Amino acid sequence: MLPGADSGIARDGKVLVLAYDHGLEHGPVDFDPVPETADPSTVFEYATHDAVSAIAVQKGIAEAYYPSYEDDVSLLLKVNGTSNLWMGEYDSAVNCSVEYAEELGAEAVGFTLYGGSNHEVEMAEEFREIQEEARARDMGVVMWSYPRGQGVKNDTKPGVISYASRLGLELGADVAKIKYPGSPEAMADACEMAGEMKVIMSGGSKTDDRAFLEQVNSSMEAGADGLAVGRNVFQRENPIEILDALEAIIYEETTVDEALERATLAPADD
Repeated sequence: MLPGADSGIARDGKVLVLAYDHGLEHGPVDFDPVPETADPSTVFEYATHDAVSAIAVQKGIAEAYYPSYEDDVSLLLKVNGTSNLWMGEYDSAVNCSVEYAEELGAEAVGFTLYGGSNHEVEMAEEFREIQEEARARDMGVVMWSYPRGQGVKNDTKPGVISYASRLGLELGADVAKIKYPGSPEAMADACEMAGEMKVIMSGGSKTDDRAFLEQVNSSMEAGADGLAVGRNVFQRENPIEILDALEAIIYEETTVDEALERATLAPADD
């Protein structure tokens, strides 16, 4: 087991991160389908669901809202991020120190690394500083491992996703957040490349209930340790029900049909 593998953001060895860093990374467009989710309190309420093992936010959101929820959810603080207004080669500005993340109550820090970007070298050097400071403070380290940039032609190609997973292990992350590479076999290879590091699937854009849950279930069966999900929860009209279903699949290893029925998401029989 890696030094900070659980570090307060896991439940029974599994991880379900409710990601809410979209306001910086994507902008207001991600809140348009459900306008009330622009209010961080709405999503923090979702994060109190038993299925959620941590909420991932940027420091401004943590400063303003986490004190009201610190007894109910663990904090995974993103320490870098860049707006969608940035038009250059993929990069991500470091905007928070590990020391300040700890002061805010974070159990772990998150860092985006764009392998293949022209800025990869600088980002890896920044990650080294973050990772070593987190180790000194007994905090977990989660890498958003997203190969992108001029060196990457297809960021969901199986070999690229396996490389993304391996980058997390090689550079010292406890958990790597990766995209689904398109098949259970490819996901299994990505998990194998991770060694003892935990691998969690990125939830991505909103899809229908069954398709989303089937992809999560496929990832778990392939060896993943959980999920980081944002839009596939907070853009739905039924966020609590989808969290009920995710809890069943991730922690209880139920089938998708069982999860849908338990969460009352399955259509009633005629």
